[in-house]
Amino acid sequence: MTDRQARWLISTAELAASMDDPDLRIFDCSTRLAPDPETTYRVEPCITDWQAAHIPGAAFIDIQADLSRPDPNLRFTLPTAAAFAEGAGRIGIGDDTRVVLYSRFHPMWATRVWWMLRAFGFDNAAILDGGIDKWEAEARPTESGSVRHPSATFTPRPRPELIADQARVRAALAEPGTVVLNALGRDQHSGTGGTHYGRPGRIAGSVNVPAREMLDPATKTFLPLPQLQKMLDDVGADGSGPVVTYCGGGIAATTPAFVMALLGRDNVALYDNSLTEWCVNPDLPMETDS
Repeated sequence: MTDRQARWLISTAELAASMDDPDLRIFDCSTRLAPDPETTYRVEPCITDWQAAHIPGAAFIDIQADLSRPDPNLRFTLPTAAAFAEGAGRIGIGDDTRVVLYSRFHPMWATRVWWMLRAFGFDNAAILDGGIDKWEAEARPTESGSVRHPSATFTPRPRPELIADQARVRAALAEPGTVVLNALGRDQHSGTGGTHYGRPGRIAGSVNVPAREMLDPATKTFLPLPQLQKMLDDVGADGSGPVVTYCGGGIAATTPAFVMALLGRDNVALYDNSLTEWCVNPDLPMETDS
């Protein structure tokens, strides 16, 4: 295991052994996307579920309300550095804290927060492998009620190279050796089914590694890293050139981006607004398998 893997991916056993660390801040990031015929989906923070049962000491992050730029159409846009620092500090993430993030059902909500923190220069956060699903399956203790960490001072150190905008994606499509990677499901990538964001299919020329296929379905843990590495290598995201990841709104795309970071592949950027932004512009290229 590399230093990165030890620092950024934590097991349930390791977290259980660290609960007395005074600098530890645990957060439940769970969110649901409920289908909506008018807006594609509704964002539903899982606050009620968190209040009913969470890992002891875990506070809740409402990604949209706490850490995103308000926008009626682009729901999870990265805010300014000052706004992010205010939000992170308000919920208890400070320069000297050790953060553990988890979400229920899939780690993408936790990896979204992890990627946002990293984009603003904070590297002392880890993803709980298997999330609360594995924690509960192992009959580890949970608690109910609300938790709030004391406020802290977060100093932003932006890394703009970790975030791609529309112009950067367009440029990437024309750059030999650059891979644009879609983290949505195979039916969405092919345009044959699933939710779409105004136009079915994928950004023309992009490849597909579904975020949901990067997990063991039984345990919700990440697949072994050699297996994940092969999945990425097979589509050209082998570390030899730049990669831009995308999905519907910049959430699922953080999962392969996180895995590539674990593998030491740093030339990776996240298309922050992804298809929610791309699809509404008819001049931007999309394609399907039909």
